[in-house]
Amino acid sequence: MFIHRLRVTYRDVTAGDHVYHSRYLDWLEAARNEALREMGCPPRTLQDRGILLPVVESAMKHRGMARFDDEVEIHTSIARLGGASAIFAYRVFRGTELLLEASTRLAVADLDGQPVRMPHDLREGLARHLAAPAP
Repeated sequence: MFIHRLRVTYRDVTAGDHVYHSRYLDWLEAARNEALREMGCPPRTLQDRGILLPVVESAMKHRGMARFDDEVEIHTSIARLGGASAIFAYRVFRGTELLLEASTRLAVADLDGQPVRMPHDLREGLARHLAAPAP
């Protein structure tokens, strides 16, 4: 599991002082990219090799509200690996309070957006961080 910390800014919140729902997707992308870097699979390096990881599916379940100036942690893990896709799972916390559970499914594609098999080194990097299935 990887932990990415951030502080809620004014650009993240509505006039009602809670994080606008679509901003969570930006946060998940930032957390996912940092996790990929820590796994030895930096997104820029993948792109330079002709490999893209477009999000093809996302799901979010809101459990609480983050507000301006809150510090939040995004816990990121690999939930599942396929031949040409991976599912990332996320949990967003403020302290110990769970605010959001989410997932994204990423396809593996070439620079033209065509599906390709996951390269062996990428699969190995992700597999080392595959989360254990829930009991």
